[in-house]
Amino acid sequence: MPRSPRRTAAAAVCLVLGLGLVAGGAAGTWLAGGDSAGAADRFAAGAALWHDAPVDRLFPPTVEGKKAGPGGADRTWTRIAVAPDSGCAKALDPLLASVLAPAGCARLLRATYTDATRSEVVTVGLLFTRAGEQTMTDLRTRFRTEKLDQRRDLMPRPYAAEGTPAEGFGDDQRASWSLTVLDDLPAVVYAVSGFADGREITEPQPAASATADGATTAPAQAGLGHTALAHTERATARLRSLARPDTEER
Repeated sequence: MPRSPRRTAAAAVCLVLGLGLVAGGAAGTWLAGGDSAGAADRFAAGAALWHDAPVDRLFPPTVEGKKAGPGGADRTWTRIAVAPDSGCAKALDPLLASVLAPAGCARLLRATYTDATRSEVVTVGLLFTRAGEQTMTDLRTRFRTEKLDQRRDLMPRPYAAEGTPAEGFGDDQRASWSLTVLDDLPAVVYAVSGFADGREITEPQPAASATADGATTAPAQAGLGHTALAHTERATARLRSLARPDTEER
C-alpha cells in the first residue's frame, strides 16, 4: 500500500530528529572528552611550572592588590627575597608536613614581600606535589571539611632573609596565614604574614578570621589577614594562568 504524504513527512521528521540526537550525543561526548583531556594537560603542565616558569612570573617583583586591604584599600607589595628551591623537610612545621605527606613534595618555592610602608612582611609559598588529580581532590576536600587551613598548629613557616625587613620574621612572628590546596593543579599555595619590626605574636589568626567584620585582634587591625589572603589568591591565579594561558590572571 503506498504511504500517504502525511506519513512520509512524519517519518522524515523522525529520521532527522533521530540523527540530530545521535549527532548531538556524539558531539557532547567529544566535547566532554576534549575538556577532560585539556584538564589533564593543564594538570601535567602545572607539575612542571616549578622549573619551567620564570621566577618573575611565579613571584613578580611587584604585586598590586586592588581593593585588597581593609575597607577595600589598594595595596602594593615589593619582593625582597626569593628562597632557593628546596624540599619541604625544614620549610614546614612537622605536623603540616605530615598532613600534606599523601600528596608528596616535589619542590617548594618561596618568596618574601614587604608593603609600601615596610611595616609588614609576607612569605608566599608554592608547594608542587607529586600527586595525581584524585589525591589532590581528596586532600582539598579534607582541608575544607576539617578546616585544617585554620588550625594554628598547621601554620606555614615564613622565609626570613638577612639584610631585608624580613630578617626577623620567624615562627614566633607569624600573625596571619592563608593556605589553599588546589585540585586542578598539583600544588598547594600559601601565604603567611607578620610585622616587619619582629614583634612576637601570641594570638595569630587565620586569614578567614582576621578579615571578618568586627575582628579586633592586632593581625586583623593591621590588615595582615587581608595581606595573607590577597597573596594566596593572586599566587593561585598566576599558577592557573601559567598552566592555562586563557585563564585570567589577577
